[in-house]
Amino acid sequence: MADMTKQRVERLGYHVTAKTSSTEALDLFRSEPDAFDIIISNQTMPEMTGEKLAKEILKIRPDIPIIICSGYSSKMDAKKASFAGISAFIMKPVDRRELAKTIRRVLEPATPSHE
Repeated sequence: MADMTKQRVERLGYHVTAKTSSTEALDLFRSEPDAFDIIISNQTMPEMTGEKLAKEILKIRPDIPIIICSGYSSKMDAKKASFAGISAFIMKPVDRRELAKTIRRVLEPATPSHE
């Protein structure tokens, strides 16, 4: 799943760093917090949930957009995600066009206007 999402996002023109371990992802983010423009995470992971990962990342960089993907709406939904400071929530299976639109939407506020 991580490889497929990585390929989809790369096809949109973004540089992607993919990790299948939430703790490895958090360690990498801690070491280079300014090297990332957006975080896309699964909600259900072995070491920590996407929500927990998001909370830890937001402690380091409160401004970073985070997208959480989940197939279990009872554990996480758009309202819970928003309350947790997560920028967007996508239900699985993730549609390629929906992913592209969501990435653009959460990155737009950080994009300077060209007036």
